[in-house]
Amino acid sequence: MILAIAAAALCAYIAPAAAGSGIPEVKAYLNGIDAPSILATRTLFVKIFGSIFGVAAGFVVGKEGPMVHTGACIANLLGQGGSTKYGLTWKGFRQFKNDRDRRDLITCGAAAGVAGAFRAPVGGVLFALEEAASWWRSALLWRTFFTTAVVAVVLKCFTEYCKDEKCGLFGEGGLIMFEVNYAKPSYSIPDILVVIFLGVVGGLLGSLYNYLVDKVLRVYSVINEKGPIFKIILVMIISFLTSCCSFGVPWLSKCMPCPPQAGDQCPTVGRSGHYKNFQCPPNHYNDLASLFFTTNDDAIRNLFIAGTDKRFLLSSLLIFFVAIYFLGIITYGIAIPSGLFIPVILAGASYGRVAGSLLSPFTVLDVGLFALLGAASFLGGTMRMTVSLCVILLELTNNLLMLPLVMLVLLISKSVADCFNKGVYDQIVEMKGLPYLEAHAEPYMRQLAAGDVVSSPLFTFCGIEKVGNIVHTLKVTRHNGFPVIDGPPFSDGAELCGLVLRYHLLVVLKHKVFMTNQRGSSSILKKLSADEFGKPGAGKGIMLEELEISEEEMEMYVDLHPITNRSSYTVLETTSLAKAAILFRELGLRHLLVVPKTLGGPPVVGILTRHDLMAEHVLGLYPHCVPERKQSYYQDTQSRL
Repeated sequence: MILAIAAAALCAYIAPAAAGSGIPEVKAYLNGIDAPSILATRTLFVKIFGSIFGVAAGFVVGKEGPMVHTGACIANLLGQGGSTKYGLTWKGFRQFKNDRDRRDLITCGAAAGVAGAFRAPVGGVLFALEEAASWWRSALLWRTFFTTAVVAVVLKCFTEYCKDEKCGLFGEGGLIMFEVNYAKPSYSIPDILVVIFLGVVGGLLGSLYNYLVDKVLRVYSVINEKGPIFKIILVMIISFLTSCCSFGVPWLSKCMPCPPQAGDQCPTVGRSGHYKNFQCPPNHYNDLASLFFTTNDDAIRNLFIAGTDKRFLLSSLLIFFVAIYFLGIITYGIAIPSGLFIPVILAGASYGRVAGSLLSPFTVLDVGLFALLGAASFLGGTMRMTVSLCVILLELTNNLLMLPLVMLVLLISKSVADCFNKGVYDQIVEMKGLPYLEAHAEPYMRQLAAGDVVSSPLFTFCGIEKVGNIVHTLKVTRHNGFPVIDGPPFSDGAELCGLVLRYHLLVVLKHKVFMTNQRGSSSILKKLSADEFGKPGAGKGIMLEELEISEEEMEMYVDLHPITNRSSYTVLETTSLAKAAILFRELGLRHLLVVPKTLGGPPVVGILTRHDLMAEHVLGLYPHCVPERKQSYYQDTQSRL
């Protein structure tokens, strides 16, 4: 309870953004959503220590999701050149102070987190590619691969150093955490049919799991909004329920005699092991206690281990599955750093082992391999990943011969679960109201053009603009980009010059690089270096309210040409909204200028931003574009947002 309160207090009072897995937030950031405090330094601190306290407190949570978030936070700290607030700055990282390079660093950080958590370097690269990143390029592939290779080397050094229990339980199993490669790898047609059945069951259970997690998270969000003390009380309640379950459930199982081959390893007393005595007579063990009173890694090893059909009673496995299934649901969402991988693997392995025992007359596969396939099916049903999960599981177990069956069960479970709802991380992104852009355009977007949804009114600047006009526009709007329009003497008529960013305007206003008249020469490039316009760190941007500009300076002018992006992306107002949405996402844009099809009018019609492409905005303007059965869904979503 003390450990649980410590984890909850850190999250409730210091960094609320550190609660939960962190993978949905990293995924949203890599999609272009820079929400406050997602990757802040205090979030990194709370994520590390809160995860340690949460796992040590005995919650049914994993450390894998928090490690992905931790890796992303470290990458963000490096990408912004350190933390000015805490006196940690590195001028050598200035070249990363732009959106693309910082996004690439955070992608590498997320991959490093997976590689460190699962000791699966290739799986980390594929996780970043399949689940985390929205934009991928060839250079990023080898960079993430290099990052995870370094993780693997460092992990190997630590595990070698920590042999003979120098570092407690760390390092057990080496880089292969759950060795099952000595089981029989041969299988036939009946075995494949059994695996298909297991995939269907995993898809159904996974979709139900996601549905229940979504409902529980919505209830918790109402409780958590009441204040930090309510967050801590909720954590204490879940901690009490978890402890009662862990200590009470093993009484439902009967004592079993120790297997002869176990030797002095059974029963395990005073150390980590596979046979827990729990109120049993000498030379006996309690199979449920052997799963509850051990580390998560040892519990998974117990379930994955091969050639032990009679080690666990079927009733014990079913009880353990139900307990872990529902404890995982009610634990995720409380104010502690918590991952979903470990609860899902434990629940999937337990029902996979049950299926292996029941179907043993029809298959030659070992129950340990059934536990692996059950874990794969449940992972596919909840998280809807395929390639990355397949490689992670194979790297965890060192059993390459099971590759076809793991591929098959993942594909089936994902396909079945997709018929009911989205993946768990996608559901959380949607529930938090983050404007996530999907890889595909919605069907109703084909009926609309880009000019139909642009926001109005449109604020523009001239190539040489008065300081007072810039200050007024920045005060009355929250826009991040403004079109710059040239007129005489720069062009014969009104002509689109490009796009200028809000932060760049604030830099110019702060340094007061002004001209006394419109015909003066610009001195921006002489007085300011490129570093001045780099992307600021979290909370370190220039605030308009902090600038002191006199009335005389308000009448002066600024030449915006040196800081205008003259190669900004544009689309015609008649361009299909579906095509514009795909272009916006695949290029990683924040602004997309919409220009008129015919000449003679204004050179720019409007700007497409992420908000303009959201279903809630589009269907609010054109509700007739979606079938009536879906209108209520979008209306409910809009009301929640």
